[in-house]
Amino acid sequence: MADMKLTPTQFVPESSKEDEVPAIGATIELRRHQIFPTLTEQEIKRLHRFGTVRTFHKGVRILEAGHTTFGMVVVLSGRIVIARYDGLGNSAPITEHGPGEFTAEVSQLAGRPSLVNATAMNEVEALVIPPESLRALVIAEAELGERIVRALILRRVNLLEVGSGGPVLVGPPGHPRLFHLQSFLTSNAHPHTIVDPKEDAQARTLCEYYQPTPDDWPLVVCPDGSVRKNPSDAEIGRCLGMLPDLDPDKIWDVIVVGAGPSGLATAVYAGSEGLSVLALEQRAYGGQAAASARIENYLGFPTGISGGALAGRAYVQAQKFGVEVAIPAVAARLICDTYPLQVQLTDGTRVQARSVVLSCGARYRRPSLANIKQFEGRGIYYWASRIEANLCKSEEVVLVGGGNSAGQAAVFLSGHASKVHMVIRGEGLKATMSSYLIERIRATPNIELHTHTEIVALEGDEEGLKQVRLHDNRTGAEEDCDVCRVFLFIGADPNTDWLGDCGVDVDAQGFIRTGHDVTKAQCRANFEQGIYPPDQPIRAALETSVPGVFAIGDVRAGSTKRVAAGVGEGAQVVSQIHAFLANLPAAV
Repeated sequence: MADMKLTPTQFVPESSKEDEVPAIGATIELRRHQIFPTLTEQEIKRLHRFGTVRTFHKGVRILEAGHTTFGMVVVLSGRIVIARYDGLGNSAPITEHGPGEFTAEVSQLAGRPSLVNATAMNEVEALVIPPESLRALVIAEAELGERIVRALILRRVNLLEVGSGGPVLVGPPGHPRLFHLQSFLTSNAHPHTIVDPKEDAQARTLCEYYQPTPDDWPLVVCPDGSVRKNPSDAEIGRCLGMLPDLDPDKIWDVIVVGAGPSGLATAVYAGSEGLSVLALEQRAYGGQAAASARIENYLGFPTGISGGALAGRAYVQAQKFGVEVAIPAVAARLICDTYPLQVQLTDGTRVQARSVVLSCGARYRRPSLANIKQFEGRGIYYWASRIEANLCKSEEVVLVGGGNSAGQAAVFLSGHASKVHMVIRGEGLKATMSSYLIERIRATPNIELHTHTEIVALEGDEEGLKQVRLHDNRTGAEEDCDVCRVFLFIGADPNTDWLGDCGVDVDAQGFIRTGHDVTKAQCRANFEQGIYPPDQPIRAALETSVPGVFAIGDVRAGSTKRVAAGVGEGAQVVSQIHAFLANLPAAV
């Protein structure tokens, strides 16, 4: 879809040029001193080696939402006003920065476009620090860097809380594509605004201008003012800078395919040790773990932590160490008959690396129901975040699955839904779920467990799911339940079908063999072909059958399907990558 450009105030009624929105979200008001710290003269002197002093005259736009890619601007004299701004021309002040204060939030670590406008209120002298120097600063100046990074994170949290910055999604409530894009942006912790054309005058005017057909919903207004009709995730990623232009001639030290916990761990440790790293993620950083409402058995978090919070911290760490993260970037083919290795994306782009780490996880498993795709995003869900929870307030819902993820989701949803019907085919949860979750489910009055049961039919219309049919495998009895939300947590299949051209060895279930398992499988194959002695080269523990290609996390055969185990493998593989690169021939 070609970009369509708005005149900045084309759809803004005169009375709404400035929205009355709070500058600081209520839940983090007490942390204002951390969000907007003031640096001392001595601290500013230490920053001068990372930037360039520039002068901006009164009224000059220093940062422009959707365009400017400065890393950080430290005010030396004068004042700057920071204002939220969207592509429709709405603007409202957030704060002012005076001497010793600085602009930036987490996206500036990666050189992404600004989410706010910054304008010189008078003659301003400022220290402008580019993104690569900002990353060097937060590493070299440990204590000061910690304060700066904390401020950047809290500013993003604040933007999310008050609804400032990012794209504007225009469409009828409940539309599946609107829900999909909202979920995509929320999963990536990116600020956005949703408006209903029936309730909002600007949105109505926008729709009258572009005349969207049913296939054009939603309209998306990017921060730079361009408008897209029913854009793909990739189009949204490009307009927000989440999906950068990737140089096909650059050779990375490591390409990480998949930015779940294991992939992010590899990115963080490899980046911190000086390797150039590109991480490719097909939907949202954190993978399936990010959908967990609470992880209570992860070391160091005795009160638990949400999967989204854990993944968000790791994502910021990766950016801090200079990792390039591309979202959404879907790997379609691994090419290993030449060196460097190549990964081809679904859009045809090829990227090169000296080593590749496969942390591509698994795809959500679907039950064998003929019309299930019809209701995905309109009643069928594969994760349970606050977005989905808000959809089922005071409703009865069905949740299918008996693993830890299903248990966490059931407990989370029980705080929103009137009742959670937990459906499993087995006789109980003991064999598949941790005991602490079983006890919590038993103690939750509005969770009802249905054993030896499965869904056999879905009914609904264009608006979404209306009814499910449950079948008792012991008695043969069937029951129709009038529910509009079904959550599926029935496991996943390894995401390895795109590796066929490269010949990466997988087991009977499609999981990737590594290390000793590769050696055993190849020795067995040689023996069956009469090749003796069946000697094979020794593989590193996480190396696949293809030299320089490693596998970690859920996609690896024999791995422990836990977040902590994936993070451990992500850290462990970096030393094996170093060993592989050190042993490459000098010419390579």
